[in-house]
Amino acid sequence: MSELEHTDESAKATDSAAQISDLLVEEREFAPGAAFSAAATVNSEELYQQAHSDWEGYWAEQARGLDWFEPWHTVLKWDPPHSQWYLGGKLNLSHNCLDRHLSGWRRNKAAIIWEGEPGIEGGVAEQRTLTYQQLHREVCKFANVLKKLGVGKGDRVAIYLPMIPEAAVVMLACARIGAVHSVVFGGFSPESLRDRINDSQCKLLITADGGWRRGNIVRLKAESDKALEGGACPSIEHVVVVKRSAGEPFPCHIQEGRDHWYHRLMEDASADCPAEKLDSEDLLFILYTSGTTGKPKGIVHSTGGYSVVTYNTCKYVFDLKEDDIFWCTADIGWVTGHSYVVYGPLQMGATVLMYEGAPDYPQRDRFWDIIERYRVSVFYTAPTAIRAFMKWGEEHPRAHDMSSLRLLGSVGEPINPEAWIWYHENIGASRCPIVDTWWQTETGGIMITTLPGLHVSKPGFAGWALPGVSATIVDEKARPVEGSASRAGLLCLTRPWPSMLRTIWGDDERFQETYFSKWQDDQGNPRRDLYFPGDGAKRDSAGRFMILGRVDDVLNVAGHRIGTMEVESALVDHPAVAESAVVGRSHEIKGQAIVAFVTLKGSSPALSARSTHPADIIDELKAHVATKIGAIARPEEIILTADLPKTRSGKIMRRLLRDIAEGRTLGDTTTLADPAVVENLRQMYEGQE
Repeated sequence: MSELEHTDESAKATDSAAQISDLLVEEREFAPGAAFSAAATVNSEELYQQAHSDWEGYWAEQARGLDWFEPWHTVLKWDPPHSQWYLGGKLNLSHNCLDRHLSGWRRNKAAIIWEGEPGIEGGVAEQRTLTYQQLHREVCKFANVLKKLGVGKGDRVAIYLPMIPEAAVVMLACARIGAVHSVVFGGFSPESLRDRINDSQCKLLITADGGWRRGNIVRLKAESDKALEGGACPSIEHVVVVKRSAGEPFPCHIQEGRDHWYHRLMEDASADCPAEKLDSEDLLFILYTSGTTGKPKGIVHSTGGYSVVTYNTCKYVFDLKEDDIFWCTADIGWVTGHSYVVYGPLQMGATVLMYEGAPDYPQRDRFWDIIERYRVSVFYTAPTAIRAFMKWGEEHPRAHDMSSLRLLGSVGEPINPEAWIWYHENIGASRCPIVDTWWQTETGGIMITTLPGLHVSKPGFAGWALPGVSATIVDEKARPVEGSASRAGLLCLTRPWPSMLRTIWGDDERFQETYFSKWQDDQGNPRRDLYFPGDGAKRDSAGRFMILGRVDDVLNVAGHRIGTMEVESALVDHPAVAESAVVGRSHEIKGQAIVAFVTLKGSSPALSARSTHPADIIDELKAHVATKIGAIARPEEIILTADLPKTRSGKIMRRLLRDIAEGRTLGDTTTLADPAVVENLRQMYEGQE
């Protein structure tokens, strides 16, 4: 195929995606209430005007909201694709999260309210609260523990913990002394932990004897031992083990000389540890994210710019107030947990709720019970969870008083309109604005969304680029496609932003090729000034962005390119469907055929009025997709399943579904919440062939 033909194909693909999306989005808009807008931090276009008239000046002004030990002399040095922000400035993120709140009344304000997963007995939950003063003391003590174990500025520290307060403590302690933390999600396998430790040459590993997940003990220390066995991680000098419960520790092996109990180290540690004056560009953390090559990428973030954006977005997007209880349901092992469980809200002096376990343990109303008991006011969760709540039924949230909620958020993937509406009506009682946020591990903080006191929201559309963020939609030649509201293309960020990734750890060439090589100039050289996040997008007539998902999640069916998200949205639009995942399989005539894995609602009125024979339901769902999108999008096959394969964080593993559909040997299932789901699906699929 010639380059011109390839460009034409891309145009067809984006136009097709746009037309499909138009069919799926309800043309409903939701304005914030007058009272909410009046009290909101942002309720005018002033910030956008400031950023437009003086872009660097805007980011300088945002940085002044933080404490700096020494001021910067240059806001930005941009040598595409490398950026440096606030050059010459010195600050400390741990100081901005803790010390600056201690001089006033906030020192006695709750910083973290934590609830463990074990069920509530006698009306009493397993719960701990740390005030800002108490959290500061714990962080300083552990910072001194790190120093005693030989950890200093620039050393890497691996963190492999459940969702317990100590996870925040050790992250803040690393930030306090300039050590670089690398948090590894507690659901990852020993092999994944080993790979990450070795890639960044971590000096210390912090883990726990165990944690709770759906009533089962997750034995993290045992998993850590597997990762380290046989000297597989030679850079590790010490292992610190947190005792999860107040009682006896979970059974685990302690290797003399290498392993140390956290609580014993803390007993003798001093609570006096001034925060190091760090350069704005000093490394803060490495966080690994999946890559197309199969080798995870170690995303590097530095201190100053990341601090500014996480503070800025908590202030403007979540509109945090002094009396808010902010609950982001993300695990600490993901960037959302970094930015919006720990660093962002604590810089704001907010009260953060942390919950250890699953949303359906011991009952499917656990989240709503937590919101009611703690009077949560700002709630930030994932579309995957929202669709699960839909499947479980409206009766669970209806049984609880959630009148404390004033703002809802969505993160992690595009949220389909039906889920948006359900979330708005059943959780927000049709009165809470929803901020549908687009961002990535690589961006560090939110890039595209609505500002809740200013903007009118529309289901399916994330919103506008935030002030100071420059986003557009282009084609394969980097030509703007924004002239038509119905056209879609490739999302592109055209200016640097303070919290952007600085590189990929140990592989700057991969950094440049992955994110800054999508487009070329007239001489065929990569446009290193244009960042490609890997997503397709479109805009409506008001300029709102709709994120169409990864561009590699596009199927070519008989010459027509169809986004998997579009088909999934059409399926969940059917009143009987709770959740769906769509993949492609090879087809000798069409090139690819659409295969859909569908979970039905347990007690759907849509099914009670008609035959519930599987063949009839499948035919109806195929016809529904054809009606919503067109005959070309009709799934070749639909597999009805009780559940979909998901990681412990709730992400659907479409890679495994593709393996099933293609009849390939199944890939790694170690990160799944229930590996048996995959085998059951495989048997069902083979039985239908």
